[in-house]
Amino acid sequence: MKRVILLRFGELYLKGKNRGYFEKVLMSNIKTSLMQFKCKFYKVTGRYIVSDYDEMDESLIIEKLQKVFGLVSLSVATEIETDIDEIKNIIKSLKFDCKFFRVSVNRADKTFPIKSNAFEKELGGLILNNNSNLKVNLKNFDKEITVDIRENGLTYILTDKIECEGGMPLKTAGKGLLLLSGGIDSPVAGYMMSKRGMAIEAIHFHSFPYTSELAKQKVIKLAKIMTNYCGNIKLYMCPFTKIQEEIHKHCAPEFMITIMRRIMMKIAAKVANQSNCKAIITGENLGQVASQTVESITVTNFSQTNVPIFRPLIAFDKKDIINISRKIGTYETSILPYEDCCTVFLPKNPVIKPTIKKAENEESKINAEELINLALQNIQIIEL
Repeated sequence: MKRVILLRFGELYLKGKNRGYFEKVLMSNIKTSLMQFKCKFYKVTGRYIVSDYDEMDESLIIEKLQKVFGLVSLSVATEIETDIDEIKNIIKSLKFDCKFFRVSVNRADKTFPIKSNAFEKELGGLILNNNSNLKVNLKNFDKEITVDIRENGLTYILTDKIECEGGMPLKTAGKGLLLLSGGIDSPVAGYMMSKRGMAIEAIHFHSFPYTSELAKQKVIKLAKIMTNYCGNIKLYMCPFTKIQEEIHKHCAPEFMITIMRRIMMKIAAKVANQSNCKAIITGENLGQVASQTVESITVTNFSQTNVPIFRPLIAFDKKDIINISRKIGTYETSILPYEDCCTVFLPKNPVIKPTIKKAENEESKINAEELINLALQNIQIIEL
């Protein structure tokens, strides 16, 4: 008898002939999450098992596994060799402080001599004998005791299910380049795309000396927090000061944000192409600010057509974005009061319904290509 952690995955079941590929990636990601621990990880007839670990590490192991995209739940279980008397002895020892329960027997081993329904009733009776406070309720139960009898001669007994992130295994949907600001939205956007299997690189535009070293460190910290879910991240720190100064000097003030966003997209597209990223990811949310109206987003989209732009938060309420940022641990860092480049030279009345023609006319007043090439030459890369 030993204590193990049993893992379950979800959407992989839908992948048909490609399921083996997705499962292979998921297993690799699980192994990576467990690297710091001394333990065993293996697959047993449709189950993933973590065993032979120090029980002092159990809560940390669970915390790591909960963040592995592709896993839907896990349970701490008792593993024993399949034996009717041993199963009964363990069930008889269980005590619960709740009102309603049920027993579920999964008899994958069809040679086990007692049918599932009959064994459930027998085990339920043993629990009732030892827990006078309990009643059986097969639909509205507080506690489910699962007895999983496997084909390999092992049985797993578990009483709790811990939810995991779900989604698709990281690195099964290519790689995307995240426009990472210092705000609340963009880290959540990166998290959402990683949950769908996309690996993440990130680019941040800074305007030193108008933005401080503290603002830069804030973004690095955000990217570091994101690695808990998104894996290793390559962060491109792109200087944007000269570009903003030229826009401020030559373009109509109300178009400054629009031109900034267009040039950011052009730089991001070049970086994406160089780094084999298949998409640009932003934290834009429809109607949240002037640069996020339908018209502004359209003008930004047409700044480049080589790389698709994903906006996973486009229809989210702000409170929902904040809730996710709290959950993934980025919120407290995101609200630190350090400026980012979008607050530099901020116009009083930015245009909210720009047209492509007017935006292109304003952009033509600066040497955008030269400024973009200069910025690309001075990008700093940080591996996290």
